[in-house]
Amino acid sequence: MADTSQRPRASLEVLRAEARDELETVILERCRHGEDPWDFMSELPTVDELVVFLLRADAIARDGGRTPSATREYRLLRQIALDHPPLTRAVWTLIGRLVA
Repeated sequence: MADTSQRPRASLEVLRAEARDELETVILERCRHGEDPWDFMSELPTVDELVVFLLRADAIARDGGRTPSATREYRLLRQIALDHPPLTRAVWTLIGRLVA
């Protein structure tokens, strides 16, 4: 397995395309297993939320893989929003879920 912790990330458009592919794969697999999309679609993250999760995982890997504290998690997500303004809505949605 390649070490991605030091490799620069692709553009936001590429990350969104990868996340969209991943989401489509999840939907297809769940449908193949007989699940009704009306029952599970609301449970799935958005494409932008998947991108935020990916960027978050990269940041955690760069920090030695340590699980962030609640304060660090908030700062990490805020930094993603600052670094990638189009992801701001997804970041704040995820932050809202953390404090709920």
